[in-house]
Amino acid sequence: MPSTREIRRRIRSVKNTSQITKAMEMVSAVKMRRAQALVKESRPYADHMAELVAGLAQMTGLAEPINPLLVQRPIHNIGLIVITTDRGLCGSLNSNVIRRAARFVVEQSVPIQAMAIGRKGRDWLVRHAGDVIAEVSGLSDRPTLFDVSPISTLAINGYREGRFDRVDLVFSKFVSTTRQEVVQRQILPVVPPETEGGTRLIDYIFEPSAAEVLDQLLPRYVEVQVYQAVLDATASEHSARMVSMHNATQNARDVVQELTLSYNKARQAGITKEILEISAGAEALHA
Repeated sequence: MPSTREIRRRIRSVKNTSQITKAMEMVSAVKMRRAQALVKESRPYADHMAELVAGLAQMTGLAEPINPLLVQRPIHNIGLIVITTDRGLCGSLNSNVIRRAARFVVEQSVPIQAMAIGRKGRDWLVRHAGDVIAEVSGLSDRPTLFDVSPISTLAINGYREGRFDRVDLVFSKFVSTTRQEVVQRQILPVVPPETEGGTRLIDYIFEPSAAEVLDQLLPRYVEVQVYQAVLDATASEHSARMVSMHNATQNARDVVQELTLSYNKARQAGITKEILEISAGAEALHA
């Protein structure tokens, strides 16, 4: 059994660790609330843009020439955007995203060029996927559309120039504080989302034309898809880290309780041993 000094040292170390995890939990809680607010504020904009794209695509479905971002062609090269975090300590969040990206890479029989947002995904892609053509890291807790525009612009230009025949996005979607879902989404070629009950754009008059408005809107639509995914990933990161640090704090407290019990047992055993030695010595003197 360890000595009481060793147990005291271990208790002090675990308590210090629990103070750190508690502080990280509180910081993540504040960041999580801000990130959740950004996600909730941006989703209506993204949803309305998707509705507008769907309506315009329906109105210009027979128009020629068709926008290059809508053209479906045989797949010979794929672009893959993987969104992870820069730091760890957020449970299985990154491993779930990387696992989904790995499954996608294995399932494809054509070359894949990867684009990473976040250091964790970049490190995995460099080690396993090989061809990483771009990466963005060091984003703030309040990322802007400008911060992620290099990746979205690279994906759009690559598809237009024929370097990609398809571009997919893998990220963690924020659902709730305790739940994040890994999502894989095709962003190029653009597949106009289906709207329930048809579209309401028929009454609008577009100037110069609906087709030209769609041509200007499609690149913005792709950019918003990537940006919304980054916001979801940021909210998921802080939520997962807050939960992980909360669990770590609770585990540290449990360990302290167990160590305190062990310390009391060892201390009691030492006292009992000393009493027995004193009693034995007294009996030897009277004998």
